Formats: sequence, structure tokens, C-alpha cells
Amino acid sequence: MVVPTFVWIATIVGIVGLLGFDFFFHVRQAHEPTLRESAIWSAIYVGIALLFGVGVWVFGGAQMGTEYFAGYVTEKALSVDNLFVFLIIMSSFAVPRKDQQKVLLFGIAFALIARSVFIALGAALINSFAWIFYIFGIILLVTAGKLLVPEDEGSSADNVMIRIAKRFLRTSNHYDGDKLFTYENGRRVLTPMLLVMVAIGGTDILFALDSVPAIYGLTTNVFLVFTATAFSLLGLRQLYFLIDGLLDRLIYLKYGLATILGFIGVKLILHALHENNVPFINDGEHVNVVEITTGLSLTVIIGVLALTVVASLLSPAGRAKTLVHGVRRHAKEYLAVAYDVGDEERAEIYARMVEEESKLDTLAPRYRDELDEDGVLYLLEKAHARHAKLSG
Repeated sequence: MVVPTFVWIATIVGIVGLLGFDFFFHVRQAHEPTLRESAIWSAIYVGIALLFGVGVWVFGGAQMGTEYFAGYVTEKALSVDNLFVFLIIMSSFAVPRKDQQKVLLFGIAFALIARSVFIALGAALINSFAWIFYIFGIILLVTAGKLLVPEDEGSSADNVMIRIAKRFLRTSNHYDGDKLFTYENGRRVLTPMLLVMVAIGGTDILFALDSVPAIYGLTTNVFLVFTATAFSLLGLRQLYFLIDGLLDRLIYLKYGLATILGFIGVKLILHALHENNVPFINDGEHVNVVEITTGLSLTVIIGVLALTVVASLLSPAGRAKTLVHGVRRHAKEYLAVAYDVGDEERAEIYARMVEEESKLDTLAPRYRDELDEDGVLYLLEKAHARHAKLSG
């Protein structure tokens, strides 16, 4: 189905308008969103995406509607996985909690731009080369395998772009709110906030390499690819603050995503075989294989995600990891802002840390033994020493 130009224009204007609204009414004034605020706006953005999908179903038919929802659910799940890396980056750079919103909105906007470029490139390749589905399928299978390999969390915040930026740009060691520039010893310098945004931007490009082939495995309609991707990114900032405490608890999400990406990778390769014109495969003739329908794909995607999320939430290991994450985050937050805030705010941060720390005794022995290995006890010791020094 050919989508009219005015629909494209109206959709793009609407998406840009939502991003602008988010900036001027929520992000421009630095603050830490409440749980209620995050929940309400997350529900609003998800509702907008679902209503758009209903419109696609009504005006475009059941096939288009199914393809949109399959793409949206897949991209939303991948976006949640992106939040893990955003969390690691901001934790590594000790970004103040109230200033994280602008970083997240930048990451969302940059991700939308990067993925739009790859979407256009993917459409051009698909129209010119049928064999590109083989490449997309292999990319997804490799990505699925990589998700099953444990990663070093610290490496995400020290990529090539960051090393280049640190070498050629003069940056301060301290934040000045959410500003990108500040003055230090009478000289105008960049703040660490710029390095954070460079790290976020660099990871966005890498995520786009996995995200775009995944959705092209579900639909080749460029309008659906673009809108499903865009709506999966909108509201990601609010979702971050809503499920921040649960991110570490979703310990099986990567396995679910690996299963989904592997499934879509197989679907792409089967489709490529069905449309085959590569000379060294079956002499360039089509291969009679079973193709996976979009309806089956949507069922598998929702089923795998539901299973992995429920299993994660019921897991004792997930609950332990959530608690440890909270203690680590509050300790890092206290160490990062102890000299820069008033006594009352500093005391509130310290109290939250102590409250989380008191729950560590409820952990099973095998999880308590891991605290020292994770460096949590060292952070707590430093935070208590800093508090004693400032209070004395």
C-alpha cells in the first residue's frame, strides 16, 4: 500500500511536535521526575502508539496493522535493552539524577535520526538487491549470539568516540547543571555532559545497526518501519525513570531478545531463500521453503517477552540484583554531589542510601558474598566516610 505524501508529512510533524513538547514542558527545567509523572506520561505515549496502530489497522487493513504492532513491540523491547546501556553510561559518568532527562532526550532524538538514516538506506538496498535479506538475517543471528555473551559493563562508557573526544576537547572534571559549557579558571571549557552525550550518540549508532534489520524482518513497508521505530522511542525517557529500579531485575530480558532476534533472523533468511536470485544458491532459482507469517511472528514476540519478563520478576536473583543496584546508585549519587548541594538535600540522599543499605541483610548468603566483588561495599565505605567528614 502506498502511503500518501500528506500522511507522511502529518506523521513527521506530529513526531517532531511530541519531541518539542517533551523538551519545552518537561526537560528544559532540570528536575527528577516523580514516579507518578513518569507513569502518567509513559501511559500517554504508549496510548498514542497504540491508537496510531489502530488507525493503521482501520485504514491500511489487518496485514498492515499486524506488521505495525509486531514492529512496535520488537522495537520497544530493543529500546528497553538500550536503557541498560544508557544507565551504565550515566552511572559511569556520575550524571546527577535531575540532569539525566536532557541526556535521555538527546539520546532519543539522536537515535531517531540515526535509525531514520539506516531505514532509508535499508529501503534503498532492499529495492535494489534482494540478497540484502541474507545480510540482514546474518546480522540478527550474530547479534543474538552476542547478547548471550557476558559483557564488561564498564566498556560501554569508554568507546572510541569518547577517547577521541577526551583527547581533542578541553573538558572540566565537574558538572555545571545540565550545561555543555562552563568556565574554569577564567577559561570556557566543556563539561562532562558533552562526553556523556557523545557516548550516548555512539551507542545509538550501534543500536541502529541491530534495530533496523530486525524490523525489516517483520515488514518492508517503509512507513510502518519508520513509525513503529519512532513511537517505540517516544516516551523512552519517562519509561527510564519509571522502571529504573527494575532494569537490573530483568535478568532474563537479554535471553528473550536473543531468541526474538534469532527468530527474526531465521525468518529473513527463509524469505531470502524464497525470493532467491543469488547464482551460487540453487542456481539462482527460488527455494521452496516455509515462510513465517507476520501473525505468527507477533505471537512469538509477545509470548517470549511475556515469559522472560515474568520469569525475571519472579527470580530471587533478579530481586537481589535490584536491591544491589539501588544501593550502588544511591552511594554513587551521594559521592558525586556531596560537595555541590545543600545540607538538607545531601541528608536526603544519604538517608535513601542508608535505607537501601539496611535491606542488604535480607539477601541470601550467596548474594551477600558478591557485594564485595561488585565493589558495593567499597562505595558504601567511601560514602560513609565522606558523610562523617562533611557532618563533622
